[in-house]
Amino acid sequence: MGELFSLLGDPSFGFLRLAFILALLASPAFGMIGSVLVVRRISYLAGAIAHAVLSGVGFALFAQYKWGWTWLDPRLGALGAGLLAVALLAAGRRWAADREDSLISVLWSVGMAVGLLFLAATPASVDPMSYLFGNLLLVTSGDLWWVGLLDVVVLTLVVGGYQSLRALCFDATWADLRGIPAGRLYTLLLMLTAVTIVMMMSLVGIVLVVALLTLPAAAAERPAKSLGQMMGLAALLCWVGSWAGLSLSVMTDWPSGPTIIIVVGLLYLAAHVTRWR
Repeated sequence: MGELFSLLGDPSFGFLRLAFILALLASPAFGMIGSVLVVRRISYLAGAIAHAVLSGVGFALFAQYKWGWTWLDPRLGALGAGLLAVALLAAGRRWAADREDSLISVLWSVGMAVGLLFLAATPASVDPMSYLFGNLLLVTSGDLWWVGLLDVVVLTLVVGGYQSLRALCFDATWADLRGIPAGRLYTLLLMLTAVTIVMMMSLVGIVLVVALLTLPAAAAERPAKSLGQMMGLAALLCWVGSWAGLSLSVMTDWPSGPTIIIVVGLLYLAAHVTRWR
């Protein structure tokens, strides 16, 4: 641990401090959104959005190389692809609900395939593994501001619309009958999910970010007595798992993304073992 603290205090390891701060700031949004996804049983939608995001990353990198679009940051491309995926999911739910599973499969597989094709067409200097599984060097100070803003938006939604969110989680039909705009709230939730995925893409990667959304929430679901408690506990577990995983990653020189998810997975198993006992 002494080595870790010395690295955090080293000016040349500023990216490491940014990664720890990003994990702390992102935990509230992950805890709140992840809890709704788990209770609503729609974690698979987050997986489809995450894989579709890769097409935006690949296009942005390809456009920078092919057309000199230096203004098109991979995160911006990822956000555009994520929001497009949300729009398609919302449209499919409204007009082709019986085919929603097929649409999810298409977004999941085709989105990732398109992204990999774009990455294959860019120079070899572009490492797709950094976007798939995370890279601490991709974290910037600008990410902290955006994640902080995301926290404010999500917290405002949860505090201001808690009863509506709870109704959406447990009985969307009843919510519609009570005049709650369940469809619009559902779409807004998916949009925030897409933004959250993009914000943490640099830390854990596109492939693993869904696990960070769902595992802490799933672990918190057992002991929590309410949706609000579940959100708070999920945020705490996300923070503890992220920091523990980052620390282990630095000390062992393992990739940050997989290490964080392994630690979070152990927390999930511990929560279930404790319950069984």
